[in-house]
Amino acid sequence: MGKRILAQRKGYGHLWARSPSHRHVGKVRYRPFKKDEKLFKFKVIEFVHAPGRGAPVARIRYEDGEKSLWLPPEGIYEGQEFYQSKTGYDQEVKVGNILPVKNLPIGTLVFNIEGTPGDLGKFARASGVSAIVRNKSGKNVEVLFRSKKTKWFNEKCLCTVGVVAGGGRTDKPFLKAGNAHYAYRSKAKKWPSVRGVAMNAASHPYGGGAKQSPHK
Repeated sequence: MGKRILAQRKGYGHLWARSPSHRHVGKVRYRPFKKDEKLFKFKVIEFVHAPGRGAPVARIRYEDGEKSLWLPPEGIYEGQEFYQSKTGYDQEVKVGNILPVKNLPIGTLVFNIEGTPGDLGKFARASGVSAIVRNKSGKNVEVLFRSKKTKWFNEKCLCTVGVVAGGGRTDKPFLKAGNAHYAYRSKAKKWPSVRGVAMNAASHPYGGGAKQSPHK
């Protein structure tokens, strides 16, 4: 009788297949607005490394003293101040400000876009990534992603102006197997990955045979 393949063993829920959430620095998202709140002013305290994440994370402090984690854009530094606006009319369009997509001119680079108003950021969050405000129609705004796909968002969805920090991270090769080992380990990904056709017949449905082929 053959073995369970890798995908089946992952689905069982072993610890080695689970994401190491105990090493994560915390949730990186926007601060939700309460009933009468329309504007937050915050200051960048420091930049921290987040295991399992390609982009750096900024620790920020709001005027009321509350601290949070924020996905920063390229080109900012510690001590800078930015705004998170619910309406967008009271703040200028500059790198780092968090505004509704309806207030941004066509062609603006944005990231960390809310899928629906109030979900605190879902789209374009990887290091060096940005999207472009492409079109406006009624109460919806069209955004062009790096993959050339487009998506329509509600005009009240928040986004950050700029490009996610950490661009060019993947340009440098791993050089050593050990570097790849630790990189994939932080994301709970199995590495190296062996092809099914290269396995023994007992290890995978595609294994065995005189030549490497998925066919019998």
